[in-house]
Amino acid sequence: MTQTAQQLTVSAKEAICEALNQSVAETAVTTMLAQNFHWNVKGMAFGPLHALFQQIYEDHFTAQDDLAERVKALGGHAEGQLAVMLKRSKIAEHDGHATAEQMIETLANAQETLAATLAGTAVIAEENGDLLTQDLVIARGQAHEKFAWLLRAHLG
Repeated sequence: MTQTAQQLTVSAKEAICEALNQSVAETAVTTMLAQNFHWNVKGMAFGPLHALFQQIYEDHFTAQDDLAERVKALGGHAEGQLAVMLKRSKIAEHDGHATAEQMIETLANAQETLAATLAGTAVIAEENGDLLTQDLVIARGQAHEKFAWLLRAHLG
């Protein structure tokens, strides 16, 4: 049965919010990863990579907000501490010391990890009848798969 946020059971909201907070954490870490690479990329592909990394972190910043606001719409607590996000995330920080190719590979892997996390969140939302959350996270997963493709296209 399809339900709105107010119609979901407490246990459904808790499960969905847990999955959403995982998605927020990984999005936040990936946002900073893209921004770090934006600042530190160099070499012959500087211009297009600098611009692509900026496009990614700007997209992700908005996505963090959309995901966290869905947590709030479900009555949950949106985790906003960086230390908690880093501990929770399957995506690691990077110090920014890398070749352009290593940056691309690292960020593409992060995009794929995040897309998988969002797909898992979509399953949890669907199992609990929350099609609105499911729609949000499916769209975000598609965006991350597209970014992974755009990044990998730079590697040939």
